[in-house]
Amino acid sequence: MLNDVFVHLDGSADDDVRIAHAQKLASLVGSNLIGIFTNPLVEYAYVLAVQSGLAPMEPIIEAQESTRREGDRAVARLQQKLANFSKPSVIRRLDIGTSQIVSRVVDLSHWADVFVAMAPYGREAVPLWNNLVEGVMFESGRPIYLVPRARPAPSNLENVLIAWSPTREATRAVAGALPLLRSSKNIRLVAIDTEASIELENIFDPGVISAYFDHHGLQVGVDSFKLKGRAVFDILCDEARKMHADVIVMGAYGHSRLREWVLGGTTRNMIESAGIPLLLAH
Repeated sequence: MLNDVFVHLDGSADDDVRIAHAQKLASLVGSNLIGIFTNPLVEYAYVLAVQSGLAPMEPIIEAQESTRREGDRAVARLQQKLANFSKPSVIRRLDIGTSQIVSRVVDLSHWADVFVAMAPYGREAVPLWNNLVEGVMFESGRPIYLVPRARPAPSNLENVLIAWSPTREATRAVAGALPLLRSSKNIRLVAIDTEASIELENIFDPGVISAYFDHHGLQVGVDSFKLKGRAVFDILCDEARKMHADVIVMGAYGHSRLREWVLGGTTRNMIESAGIPLLLAH
């Protein structure tokens, strides 16, 4: 079940889009909606400079108070937007230093059934929020639902494409999506046979896959494709367009290097360019 849908809020115009998608998810499964409002304060490295006599104390106090007041106004607006939603809604507020934001949101997201955020990496993306999305995606153990900027929420999640590979990540994505899939009318699972998975023919059994979903009360079409010189990204996007997919369910692939996350090529391409909401799990 999805009992708690978390959504990242920052007081920007993007909040309207994120809230619309989060409310749609929450309404489909009857869950609580929990907004995580992040309000980064002036970093404490500045305080050290103050204590060493290199900078005055008043500017940092004024800056923090100004940021908190802006946060008060933003939260008031957000509470108004959530007031008429039919499901229970609350806002959890984080007024903390910039360097603490990501780790604190990741800590909270352990208790989310799904976390809604804006897709990162676009020209208008905020670097801090890119890091926040990566942190939740790779460190929370929870599914993340990424919304392309300015993408309206669908009326329903009727058409769903599952990008399948025999991996832990894809398995977690499917498991995390099951409650949402029950409201869908058209579900397709697509597996792509790449050079890196030449054993796919031996382990991709459409009958077994169909039986699994049937046991969950779902009818799912199952297909497999060979690359034939095409990129995985292109095949997935073509199949999503053909079925007018409202969301793509897939694993999130990446690894940590020097305390930063490096995404797999297909994962990064899908986040940056698919133009369709993604439900990802690592």
